[in-house]
Amino acid sequence: MRDYILLYVNGREHKLRGAQAFAPISDFLRLDLALCGTKVVCAEGDCGACSVMLGRPQSATADRLTYVPVNSCIQFAYQLDRAHIVTVEGLKLGAALNPLQQSMVDCNGAQCGYCTPGFVVALCGAANQLCGKQKEVNKAGKACLSEKQVKDALTGNLCRCTGYEGIIKAGMDFDLSAFKSFAELYDEKPILESLRQHAKEPVTIEWEGRSVFLPADLESAVQFLGDKAGAQKKVTIVSGGTDVSVVINKRGVTPAVTMSLCNMAGLDDLSEKEVDGRRILTVGARVTLAQLEHYFKDRVPQFHYVLWVYGSPQIRQAGTLAGNIGNGSPIADSLPFLFAMGADVEVTGPDGPRRIPIQSFYKGYKTLAMEPAEMISRVFIPLPKSDEILRLYKISKRQHLDISSFTAAIVVRVKHDKIAYARVVLGGVGPVVLRLTEVEEFLQGKVNKLETFKGAGRMARKIIEPIDDVRGSREYRLQLAENIFQRFFYEMHESKEKALV
Repeated sequence: MRDYILLYVNGREHKLRGAQAFAPISDFLRLDLALCGTKVVCAEGDCGACSVMLGRPQSATADRLTYVPVNSCIQFAYQLDRAHIVTVEGLKLGAALNPLQQSMVDCNGAQCGYCTPGFVVALCGAANQLCGKQKEVNKAGKACLSEKQVKDALTGNLCRCTGYEGIIKAGMDFDLSAFKSFAELYDEKPILESLRQHAKEPVTIEWEGRSVFLPADLESAVQFLGDKAGAQKKVTIVSGGTDVSVVINKRGVTPAVTMSLCNMAGLDDLSEKEVDGRRILTVGARVTLAQLEHYFKDRVPQFHYVLWVYGSPQIRQAGTLAGNIGNGSPIADSLPFLFAMGADVEVTGPDGPRRIPIQSFYKGYKTLAMEPAEMISRVFIPLPKSDEILRLYKISKRQHLDISSFTAAIVVRVKHDKIAYARVVLGGVGPVVLRLTEVEEFLQGKVNKLETFKGAGRMARKIIEPIDDVRGSREYRLQLAENIFQRFFYEMHESKEKALV
């Protein structure tokens, strides 16, 4: 049993115990290592000033580290065991700036400079992904990042005074072929060897009445949960921590007992197989939203878009589908799709795994059909068939980085111009996500025309009971619920017309 967090920062090894293990990694970087290029502003993962690159092996046999940008203000040390962090200071080429950093200077990409390190880290992350791959070429004939790649990479980074024009220009102007990958900057062999040597060791750290446990496998995790449940102690389970860590930072909540899944083997599976004529996707509890986003890009574009607007790249690289489900919010962006497709949630406890239909998983507002000694281990998602028409909707005040006011999923199968099958799901209109079976029954067998969907909207409006809150009034949500069916009808027919052209 290990009593420390093993962490590499810019190639140097660190062992964190006591208070350091329970602190945001941004505090460790700034206060303990004096790496003050990493800034902290919002402390909730919204602004990107704290961005760092997080490197981990993708598998036990991987011969290199895979790096992704994350918000260090909501990544606590106990989430980052066996990882390599590269900060803005670690991106330099000796005493010289790297090409992207120099481009920020040349293109006047910084004014006060406070947010600049976060922008540099995010753009270097995008450049690192393209090292050795086919690249865009700019007017000067140099390999470069495209405008879309730059803007996508910077979705989670806010600038307060410079303006984005110079920053985007800097991201597109530097010579990408001169950029050195993180594998070239750091000798990864000794880091990988050290991470492997520590892979199978569970970790327990205690400090001032708090404890954290890092299990190596599902069996030890379930045993830990069972022991704590027997002692009537609540365990806070953390993977990406994109919600829990914000609560700790902003509300001063300090969980007495935490279990971090960062080292757990066996929950990274993302696989697909056919069952009774339908493809079923298995998603392990540690699979990130970014991995899902990439997976669904060509398979289910509707869900890919929902994931693409789900927070920033830094959030999606940390957050998980299991975490989004377990959080239990009625406006969780992933839930309408899961409800519409009839997903199952696998929970594992002392008696082994059991599967719960997603529709039965929520007993009330943030109340789950799980025992204290159980945890979400996998999610099984039936994928849409070719003859099913799926549309997903997220209504919010901004396209990116915003919490939904209203969500919806509608699936229909049309045969001989009649609706043979329908499934309707609304979010943000009650204490839990709702599947409207009455509306589904109303649609089934009806002629596929506008008046049919108008009638479905009127029926939905009568069924739901939304509330007033800061994201929208009750009347606003009632109107959205009614109108969404007309939007679905028009989009369905628009896609048919395009297919005929």
